[in-house]
Amino acid sequence: MKTWAIVGLSNNPDRAAFGVAKLLQEKGHRIIPVHPRAEIVHGERGFKTLTEIGEPIDVVDCFVNSELVGKTVDEAISIGAKAVWLQLDVIDHEAIARAHAAGLLTVMNRCPAIEYQTR
Repeated sequence: MKTWAIVGLSNNPDRAAFGVAKLLQEKGHRIIPVHPRAEIVHGERGFKTLTEIGEPIDVVDCFVNSELVGKTVDEAISIGAKAVWLQLDVIDHEAIARAHAAGLLTVMNRCPAIEYQTR
């Protein structure tokens, strides 16, 4: 799973998404920032929504509030993503169930940066 759309990624170095995205790049993944400001982050063009990307996405990594993540998961399903990853403290059991039922791989309440450290 090489192409990761990171929802909530901006140029704010104080946000967890910024550091996780950089680590994913260093591990050989392509990152695509998704944020209302559609900023260029770590040299990659940003988009306002997942549907604007227009190319296949392997993983949709969600750095959004639990109350908002359901919409993002539904959008990930609609674009044909292969997986959704809900970051630490992002919990939505119904959204994960919808993604799983649609055939996506699902991860909830975990961080890929921490997972890489345990390898």
